[in-house]
Amino acid sequence: MNRNKILVGIFCAAILSSCNQKENTKSIVVKNTLDFEKTFETVELTAAFLNVTDLNTVGIRDAENGQLQVTQTVDNDGDGTMDEILFQPKIAANSEKTFEIVSVTEAEKPKAEELCYSRFVPERTDDYTWENNKVAFRVYGPVAQKMIEDSIPGGTLSSGVDAWLKKVEYPIINKWYKKNSIKPGAYHEASPEGRDNFHVGVSRGVGGIAVKADTTYYFSKNYTKWRTITTGPLRTSFYLEYANWDANGKTIKESKVISLDLGSNFSKFTTHLEGSDTISAGLTLHEKDGEVSGSNDNGWVSYWQPHFETELGTAIIAPKGTFLGFETYDTNQTDLSNAYADLKVVNNEVVYYSGFAWSDSGQFKDRQEWEAYLDMFSKQINTPLEVTLK
Repeated sequence: MNRNKILVGIFCAAILSSCNQKENTKSIVVKNTLDFEKTFETVELTAAFLNVTDLNTVGIRDAENGQLQVTQTVDNDGDGTMDEILFQPKIAANSEKTFEIVSVTEAEKPKAEELCYSRFVPERTDDYTWENNKVAFRVYGPVAQKMIEDSIPGGTLSSGVDAWLKKVEYPIINKWYKKNSIKPGAYHEASPEGRDNFHVGVSRGVGGIAVKADTTYYFSKNYTKWRTITTGPLRTSFYLEYANWDANGKTIKESKVISLDLGSNFSKFTTHLEGSDTISAGLTLHEKDGEVSGSNDNGWVSYWQPHFETELGTAIIAPKGTFLGFETYDTNQTDLSNAYADLKVVNNEVVYYSGFAWSDSGQFKDRQEWEAYLDMFSKQINTPLEVTLK
């Protein structure tokens, strides 16, 4: 009889232990309130929100099928401590999913290719370049600027954003720079992977900023400092700083963090700016043979143009409350014609998204599909996934 009591006691203890473990398991509920499925929206979770001490040991598991999600931890300030963990849940329209927060080792984490990548490129003057599985971009540094100022061939004086037209989902940055080091200008030539035939000059390219005074647009020169923040399967991000610049007597102080997430045609620009309460983010008009369109309701401006026997769409999107309107600036001065999104600076910060679609990539068949994507992207940034901790 005593033996039976002991067995019953052990059995009850096991049940209680199991119940306690289940009760102590943290879960998050991710809710999509829009009428379309969200597949490539990145959820950011901090250690404070999850009430954990080390994000490196955190795993996110689908409560329904038990599958661990691909995650990426990010140290935003470079102090050696991870500040947030990222993942991209697939959430059907008007629905929610539960994910368990579990403890995992490095070996247990799902492996995924590092498709979101960026780096400083000293072998091509001092470009900074970034890409994901859809698009690629670059900006220019102080050495390239000084070469122009000293009349040395090969320099670039521009704070505009260059678009690298890729049509493959795998990384091309290192491959293209390598072939360019062997044969200068090689990445300008057509290849099965795409080509760099997007001209920037002193234009705003795809998302460079300006400050408007009266009827004139003023902008900075090349970036002066850089810092890579993260690369990985879900996001790359980096910091750029610029020398103070003049806008019709106003001193403008500018720095920014640019990030690009998996599956997105748009880089996110989080710009810190002092000296103006508005900015204009621009899209170059190139030969001015395309069409500018926009939506004040959905907060975007787009330029769809013929491009070397293909078609190219560029756009800027900003959240509601930030997007003030759009305008076309047409001038006979070389590279200074741009379509501009006028944006509000709040507490010295402004956030907007800038990107492009190339017809040869096969991502969008025409301008109508591109503009439908802009409307959907606008809804996504204005109505993000809702996350609650259980």
